[in-house]
Amino acid sequence: MHQRSGRAGRPVMKNRRGTAWSLEAQPWVPGKAFAEVAGKLGKWGLKAPDTLEPLVRQLVTTVVADGGRHVSLHLAEQADQVLLLAFSHHPRPSRPQDDDVLARLRELGAASCGTEMTGEGRQVWAVLDLES
Repeated sequence: MHQRSGRAGRPVMKNRRGTAWSLEAQPWVPGKAFAEVAGKLGKWGLKAPDTLEPLVRQLVTTVVADGGRHVSLHLAEQADQVLLLAFSHHPRPSRPQDDDVLARLRELGAASCGTEMTGEGRQVWAVLDLES
């Protein structure tokens, strides 16, 4: 993936397809988020690896746990990889930050991943290789 680090080391992808969803911060939303991502990748003619579902669920579950009213999920594709970024929109999480989330994302096949707490909420992102 042609990427460079943006603000605070987050990946920046140029010349790529992308979309975003705003979702309620509810326990059922990780499943809805996966369905949205899988559907969009299918419309783009891309085949996601088997680890896409648990990875999307982990990203979204992590930011839902922050206790905000809604979360957003961003998807971008470039050069046989996708960037998934979940954002909590809640600057003061009700639970302490989960330090194991990055290890779990790597176990689920993330080529790279990261997390950052900003004044507007927590961001958790992962780059995933697509199947050829």
